[in-house]
Amino acid sequence: MGNRAAGAATLKRLRHSRGLSLAGVARALSQIAVSLRQPRLAAVPSVQRSVARWESAAPTLPDERYQLLLAHLYARTPAGQMAVGAGSDLAELLGALLDLGESETRVAFLRTALMRTATDTGGMLALLSTSVQADLSAALADPSRVTEQTSAGLAAVVNAQVGSVPMVRLQLLLAPVIDACRRLLAGPLPRPVVPHVRAIAVAACALAGRLSFENRDDGASQALYAEATAQAVRGGSTWLQASVHMSHALVTLYSSPDLTDARRLVEQAVRVADPGENVHVRARAHALQAEIAARGGLKRQAQASLGLAWYDMENHGGCDPLRGAFSAGHLRGFEGVCELYVGDPSVAHDRFAAAASALAAPREQVQRAIVRTDQALARIRLGDPRSATALLHECVVAATTTGGRVPAIRLRRARVELRPWRREDFVADLDDHLMDALGA
Repeated sequence: MGNRAAGAATLKRLRHSRGLSLAGVARALSQIAVSLRQPRLAAVPSVQRSVARWESAAPTLPDERYQLLLAHLYARTPAGQMAVGAGSDLAELLGALLDLGESETRVAFLRTALMRTATDTGGMLALLSTSVQADLSAALADPSRVTEQTSAGLAAVVNAQVGSVPMVRLQLLLAPVIDACRRLLAGPLPRPVVPHVRAIAVAACALAGRLSFENRDDGASQALYAEATAQAVRGGSTWLQASVHMSHALVTLYSSPDLTDARRLVEQAVRVADPGENVHVRARAHALQAEIAARGGLKRQAQASLGLAWYDMENHGGCDPLRGAFSAGHLRGFEGVCELYVGDPSVAHDRFAAAASALAAPREQVQRAIVRTDQALARIRLGDPRSATALLHECVVAATTTGGRVPAIRLRRARVELRPWRREDFVADLDDHLMDALGA
């Protein structure tokens, strides 16, 4: 049960902020119903009484029809512009509905419906927070007015939402950022902010490339990675170039059993990763190089690359502009993969367990699901398929929650290794779970 008093107070505050009386809200909702070609509402006095009940000392929850009408009312600013991002009146309304007892599922449906309306009628900028939207609108009209505050607002959109919103929605949020960066970089930007805007463009395009892959749009993924690479080269940052190559290598690795293209991209990342600029990126490049070598059965090369990765992590300091995107926990996961393919499955299992416990942040949930699936694979190779399937059930839930394509791919590969036990009940139960959750 939500905090009903807080929900009622928010509805009242939203109404007052627009200078609307109870009758004014009733009239606005009636007009919106007509514009949406819905059946007409009751007379204004009747609707007004409903509005009053939502804000009363013992508030009631608006029904689904009124929720939709309220969402359309507050998705526009008083000036008539669409605004559905963080800090908008719509975001406040949705929070109030949760406080009044509405389900997360219904609120998510409303948010998605209004985001779709915003992109159809208000432009992609409507998806950004109101403060970023206002600053960016002015900057797009005159790129010479772009400040570090403008670029910081765009960067916050790219960084803050990873792991906390579904991948499809994050993809929608990135679209206006990428479009804005393209337009700003084509204009007369003040020289001091050019590197910042370019770095945001690289990060947004690379993340969008990965999300396009996760959402099974491989053509868009390739185009976005190409754009991210080109912008990183123009900016001259070696760690940005290496980061793009590695992200591209990972989706290439997962999309094809042929290691050639992924190996080429990783070798490019290793070549350009300057330890003086970002040792964490260099460490990750060596770790990924080790994984690809292990998958190809090259044990000595895998061990050598892992050694270089640990050397970078343990013997060099320096700042990490990726803010924890690669840590010792991530590296232990790479160690586990190498042990799984060219070493000891029991050691691999322990490495995966340690890595999974270290990957606790919201933005690390996809990686954690991957590591736990690999841990289950290690259990299968250790002759413990029943325990492996118990772990895989957890991974199915994680894959469903994150919506990631890569965890789903890893799950299917683990299921292939369970074929010797396909007639067992515990495998049949896993198959049912996979079919219900992933359709496979």
